[in-house]
Amino acid sequence: MVDVEIRELMQPFVLSDYQVQEVYSRFCLEIAKGLRRTTHEQASTKCFPTYVQDLPTGDEMGKYLALDLGGTNFRVLLVTLKGHHEATVESQIYAVPKDLMVGPGVELFDHIAECLAKFVAKHDMHNAYLPLGFTFSFPCIQMGLREAKLTRWTKGFNCPGVEGEDVGLMLHDAIQRRGDAEIAVVALLNDTTGTLMSCAHRNPDCRVGVIVGTGCNACYVEHVDNVDLLDTEFKRIQKQVIVNVEWGAFGDHGQLEFVRTDYDREVDRKSINRSEQLFEKMTSGMYLGELVRLVLLRALERNKIFKLNTKRAAFVAVLQKNVDIFETKYISEVEADSFPEFPNTRRIVKQLFGVEKATVEDCQKLKYICECVTKRAATFVAIGISGLINKIIDRRVVVGIDGSVYRYHPKFDGYIREMMQKLVKPGKEFDIMLSEDGSGRGAALVAAVASKTK
Repeated sequence: MVDVEIRELMQPFVLSDYQVQEVYSRFCLEIAKGLRRTTHEQASTKCFPTYVQDLPTGDEMGKYLALDLGGTNFRVLLVTLKGHHEATVESQIYAVPKDLMVGPGVELFDHIAECLAKFVAKHDMHNAYLPLGFTFSFPCIQMGLREAKLTRWTKGFNCPGVEGEDVGLMLHDAIQRRGDAEIAVVALLNDTTGTLMSCAHRNPDCRVGVIVGTGCNACYVEHVDNVDLLDTEFKRIQKQVIVNVEWGAFGDHGQLEFVRTDYDREVDRKSINRSEQLFEKMTSGMYLGELVRLVLLRALERNKIFKLNTKRAAFVAVLQKNVDIFETKYISEVEADSFPEFPNTRRIVKQLFGVEKATVEDCQKLKYICECVTKRAATFVAIGISGLINKIIDRRVVVGIDGSVYRYHPKFDGYIREMMQKLVKPGKEFDIMLSEDGSGRGAALVAAVASKTK
C-alpha cells in the first residue's frame, strides 16, 4: 500500500472521468478540423493524406528494399514477399552518428545512401532493380506516394537544409550521386503507415496503425470523401486512403493545458522543440523517463521517498545534475517487479544512487510513481485510438501497434484496453495486435502495392 504523501504528489497525473471525456471531445474536434481544408491550418493534428490507398491482400510477391529512419539508428531491410501472407525479412541496423543528427541534411542522406550500397553489396544484388519503401518517421506533408516535404524535425534531429524539402528526392539524389546500385524510391511513408500495412498483411480487419516508442503517432483508414486535402484524381478510383494523424502535436494550441502538470512544462521547456509535440511529450519513450526523474527529484526534495537514507542529499545532486538519467526502459523494468523482492527496482536504485538495498516501502513508492506516469500516457493513447475507431465505418476494427514502450512495457497493453472499453462505442468490436516489424515489412508492402499499381 502506497502512503498518502506519494498519492498526493502523483494526483496531477491521475485523470478524472471528466478530464478523460474532455480530452476525448477535444481530440475528435481536432481530427475534424485537420481533415477539412477550411480549418486545416488551425488544426494541431494535421491529418495528412498518405496517398496509400491499397491495403495488402497477402498475395504480394517479389523482393523489395525497405529503409526505416526514425531515431538514432536506422535499418535497411530486404523483404521477400512469398504470397499466402508470408514474408521473410533480412535486415541490418546502422547508426546515425550524433554529429549527423544536427549536421547538414545532404551529409545525412549521403550516409544513408552509403549504408544502402553496403547492404546491397553484402546481399550481392548490385545488378537487380530494387524498389524501395522509405519509412521516414517525422512530420511531413505528403504530395504523392513518393514525395513528402518535412515540416519539422523531432526526436533530437535538427539537420539544416531539410525542412520544407522533399525527403524522397533527397534520398534519390544521394543514391544517384553514388551510382553503384539500382535502387528506386517508389514509396515514402511514416512508421504508423508501415505498422498498419504490416498488420493488414496478416489481418485484413486492421484499420489503425499506432506507434508508441521514441515518438508517438497514429494513422487510420478514412473514406476519401472526408479528406478535403486529397486531390480529386485520387478520389475517383479508390474510396479509401490512409490518413497520417500526426497526433503528437495535439495540444500545441492549448487543448491540453487543463491536464498538463508542472513536470510536463519543465520537460517541454528543456526540449529542442519547445511548445511543439505536447501530446508526444506526455506519451512517448523519449520523455516518460524524464518525467519520472523530475517527480523523483521533487519527492526527494520534499522528503517523501528514501526518508531514512543517509545519502539523500547525494541522490538529489545526482538527479539534478544528470538529465535523462532515469531512462524510460527503467519504467518497464520497475513495473514488471513483484512484491516484496523488487529485484529490478533495487538493481536500478543501486546503479543510479549506489544504495545497497532499497526498502520495500521505497520500492513501492517508486513503482507507484512509474505507474502513474505510464497509466496517464496509456490513457491518452487509448483516447486517440478510440476517437479513430469511432470514426471508422467498419463494425470490427483491428489496431496494429508498434514501438518500444508498447512492446516492452509489461502493462501498457492492459492499460490501453481498459480505457478503450469505456470509450469505444457500444456495438463496435476492437482488438489490438503487435506489429511484426511494421516500419520494415510495412514499407516493403507499400513498395510492393505501389509497384503493382504502376
